[in-house]
Amino acid sequence: MRLACYQPEIALNVGAMMRTCACFDAGLDIIEPCGFAFSVQAVKRSAMDYAQHVDIVRHASWDQFCTSTQGRLILLTTRSQMPYWSFEFSPDDILLVGQESAGVPQEVHAFVQHHVTIPTNHKTRSLNVATAAAIVLSEARRQLLTVS
Repeated sequence: MRLACYQPEIALNVGAMMRTCACFDAGLDIIEPCGFAFSVQAVKRSAMDYAQHVDIVRHASWDQFCTSTQGRLILLTTRSQMPYWSFEFSPDDILLVGQESAGVPQEVHAFVQHHVTIPTNHKTRSLNVATAAAIVLSEARRQLLTVS
């Protein structure tokens, strides 16, 4: 299982996702360009020393990511009616999260075949991208451990 970040804008969120991936034994794909100069130093505060335990792959663009990865893409989005707990995850899935400010562009949304959401109350828009990634990655891991 992998987590992919589409053009992340906030280094601390990427660091938090690195830490989550390390704890859940998931790889991390960074789809550039980033909204910050990507380096281990930039994410160190939130990733701590966990970055060394994550298979991190950087992709220069969305197109390069699409041609170099395998597995189902599952987009975490507020524009889905499928609750994440109702989706049946597989070990080779790639969970895709969008930019903190804008999500993913319409062409990426249309390209991805599977979409899940984390239902929240009507007073809020969405969760922090790193928090959302951790919630769904945890459920995917739970499902896969239950099956094995």
